[in-house]
Amino acid sequence: MRKIVHIDMDAFYASVEQRDAPELRGQPVVVAWRGGRSVVCAASYEARRYGVRSAMPAVRAARLCPDAVFVPPDFVRYRAVSRQVREILLRHTDLVEPLSLDEAYLDVTSNKSGLPTATRVAKAIRDEIREQLRLTASAGVAPNKFLAKIASDWRKPDGQFVIQPQEVDDFLLPLPVGRLPGVGKVMGEKLAGMGVGSVAHLREIDQATLERRFGRYGIRLYQLARGIDHGEVCPDRPTMSVSAEDTFAEDVLLDALAPTIRSMAEKTWSAARKQTRIGRTVVLKLKTADFHILTRSHTPPVPPASCEELTRIALSLVEKVGLGAQVRYRLVGVGLGNFHDADDPQVQPQLFDSGIV
Repeated sequence: MRKIVHIDMDAFYASVEQRDAPELRGQPVVVAWRGGRSVVCAASYEARRYGVRSAMPAVRAARLCPDAVFVPPDFVRYRAVSRQVREILLRHTDLVEPLSLDEAYLDVTSNKSGLPTATRVAKAIRDEIREQLRLTASAGVAPNKFLAKIASDWRKPDGQFVIQPQEVDDFLLPLPVGRLPGVGKVMGEKLAGMGVGSVAHLREIDQATLERRFGRYGIRLYQLARGIDHGEVCPDRPTMSVSAEDTFAEDVLLDALAPTIRSMAEKTWSAARKQTRIGRTVVLKLKTADFHILTRSHTPPVPPASCEELTRIALSLVEKVGLGAQVRYRLVGVGLGNFHDADDPQVQPQLFDSGIV
């Protein structure tokens, strides 16, 4: 039985700003650039009371909270603080898997601090973050990663929640099915059409039915409904994708995207060259003026070997967008994903394209 802790910093970017600028403490802080095209990077809990949330357009945040204090993001500073948090985590275990600048999984089945329980380890970490960094973190403690992540959100901010192995069913079954990882709006609607509103309802459906309906993710749903998650904490998780994107000052038509696609492809290629692994799949990401996100991708027989080749594929994906010529776009991004080791057969030149004899 593993002991997993999920540490989640509370309103991280906004909390760093409030810590470093005393006049911001107690104020509704929104970390975002001002302007019609900006989105919220983070919001303090004072701003969240007005309904302000991350990824919300900044203009909407300003309408919801007219007294909000807008602070431009300082990612160099946030990364520096994130490294300090990481140092604290590593004092307790080497098995630390960062998910982003502000959250990480820890496997403390065996810990370096000599504390007898995962609950004590989580509390010690939160105490150290508070005392040494003057920030707060919430923690979830559970037998696996997916339960620990749900638990860390249970008593935010500055809280801790523990799910003991014998308590998994009591905790899990009443939850709305939307609390399960991967169940967003679309999947939630599909499950609702099957009469599934809670995890308890989901558990009543057999694995074969879920697999027929949802493929491999159906098996995952079957396991999650039973509190099963075999995922290990991976401290050196390999890169799976790199990308770059840009938001336009004004919405543009599809035929005006080429210069920005070229620029984003150059940035993506520069990031990809820093990796020891090789990316195979080129992805074009677009966001329409009404915030609809769509992606188009292509996996060539041989991975892109140059920036020019990556750019050519990204530009060709424009033809697959399939929306009307008058649709305008507010954002474009280029990504490279499906990374594999260089000696993996999947990245070696293929003799035949699929379906060609």
